[in-house]
Amino acid sequence: MPANNRNFKLLVLASLLSALVLFSACGKPSDAVAVTAAETPAVAKDSATPSADARPVILAFGDSLTEGYGLEKSASYPALLQKRLDEKGYSYRVVNAGISGDTTAGGVNRLDTALKNHNVALMVLELGANDMLRGKDLRETRQNLATMIEKAQAQKIAVVLAGMEAPTNFGEDYQRDFHNIFPDLAKQYKVTLIPFFLADVAGKTELNQGDGIHPNMKGTPLVLENVWRALEPLLKK
Repeated sequence: MPANNRNFKLLVLASLLSALVLFSACGKPSDAVAVTAAETPAVAKDSATPSADARPVILAFGDSLTEGYGLEKSASYPALLQKRLDEKGYSYRVVNAGISGDTTAGGVNRLDTALKNHNVALMVLELGANDMLRGKDLRETRQNLATMIEKAQAQKIAVVLAGMEAPTNFGEDYQRDFHNIFPDLAKQYKVTLIPFFLADVAGKTELNQGDGIHPNMKGTPLVLENVWRALEPLLKK
């Protein structure tokens, strides 16, 4: 292993514990520090089996921020999104396909099943931060996200890509390169971008759970607003 690559890996590993108290962690704390954890979690329950519901599906595909880690199922952002859609007269069914600790590699491996089991019209893709926490090669993260976008677009599914950020202690170059993945892919594939999924929530103690990572019941409605601003123009009544 080249010396500069080895030094970078050591920097990443040394940063993992401190990163847990920052906004960018998206798996459970144990997932974030266990860099040898399994790459492919089990399929999310909501996306595992087909449904008789004929409404077009909005697939909320992501990690613990999508799953609603630490919250009642009814308080997750996909559940709040379903309520918002119903209130505004949109006929969509939201499927929560979030799994705590998931990486982009795990997402690639389970996306086909989720798309096969549901009549997906729109997908909110929220993955990548656990790649950063585990020190994954950002070229792989970019390619995995691109693969998922391509899989969706091949089935004429509109994609909303959720941008994430790396903490400053990963170094300016890494922080910049991680940030750029999301707008670059949005431009390349002409998909809608949420500039920062946790905007107005990250780093605010009163809006996050005790781990300092996951939004609480006050923070999750603000996450919904970030998603809604990007998603609403794509909806059809």
